[in-house]
Amino acid sequence: MTFTKRLREPIIRGEITCSVRIWQRPHVKPGGRYALGPGYVEVLSIKQIELSDITPALARRSGFAGVVDLLKVAKHGPGENVYLIDFEYRAA
Repeated sequence: MTFTKRLREPIIRGEITCSVRIWQRPHVKPGGRYALGPGYVEVLSIKQIELSDITPALARRSGFAGVVDLLKVAKHGPGENVYLIDFEYRAA
């Protein structure tokens, strides 16, 4: 699981604990560990949501200024399924 450069430090500090992704199918699983900086992100949960579930509050919780800002980054390829991924950063 990769993150845009500007989100990495806030994730490491614990300020961002979720991500919205638009994929064809899930690319992560609960319990999965994904390297980030000196530690890793551990996925706590992943659930499929609707595009309409993306609120300004969820966008801010994910580290973005608003829904449009989030959607510019969230879509990866031709996917149409929206996933909310909750995670925790853990130091190595």
